[in-house]
Amino acid sequence: MNSSLFSSLPISEKILKVVEELGFKAMTPIQEQALPILLSGRDLIGQSKTGSGKTAAFAIPILQKIDLSNRSLQAIVICPTRELSTQVTGEFRKLARKLEGLQVLNLSGGQPARPQIDALRLGIHIAVGTSGRILDLLDRRELDFRSLKTLVLDEADKLLELGFQDEISAILEAPTAKRQTLFISATFPDEIKSLSLQYQKNPVHLRIEEALEGANLIEEIAYEVGEEEKSDLLLRVLQQHPAKSVLIFCN
Repeated sequence: MNSSLFSSLPISEKILKVVEELGFKAMTPIQEQALPILLSGRDLIGQSKTGSGKTAAFAIPILQKIDLSNRSLQAIVICPTRELSTQVTGEFRKLARKLEGLQVLNLSGGQPARPQIDALRLGIHIAVGTSGRILDLLDRRELDFRSLKTLVLDEADKLLELGFQDEISAILEAPTAKRQTLFISATFPDEIKSLSLQYQKNPVHLRIEEALEGANLIEEIAYEVGEEEKSDLLLRVLQQHPAKSVLIFCN
């Protein structure tokens, strides 16, 4: 059997069917190497560039291990920004769309906590959120880690770069049963190494350096303009380079 195919892994038929419907064919390098390790229960440091398929690499093993009959928090993913938290929540929901009854909750800041607390009290399986809101809910004793199987730091280097190390440490120290701990990152600074030594057990460190398919076709252009000129320049660039779809990142 081709080891680069999702069907070569011990994954449920429901998840494989969704993967097929989403158009995923062969696994990306990070998926091919990380999925067997995560499905076996090992801790992991997954180092790979943005766009390499890291979210599916950790989401699929989490979904495979969820006990749907136990409506308690079994996995949590910590993201550096609300936008990434929303994106990762959406990816989980897409991959889990055939897992009836699965509850995934976004625990981002910048929105009222009360609806999130109400949802937690009803019971959820997976939470994705920002460190500040997650720590706040832990402090209020609205989050219960006793059934937690997996904890993920997504874009761990960005979390530390933004100054969230104290919050992350407090979350990692919350009492749990035996858990799998994942650090997903593009780089591996000393701060992540230190956290790994403290909170992971014999982790596998994967570093994927393969160039992304089609990367040689990407042209990068930079314009030096004043703040007040940005919007006008953006409109001119879009007019000069018409496309069927455009992705704009904003700070």
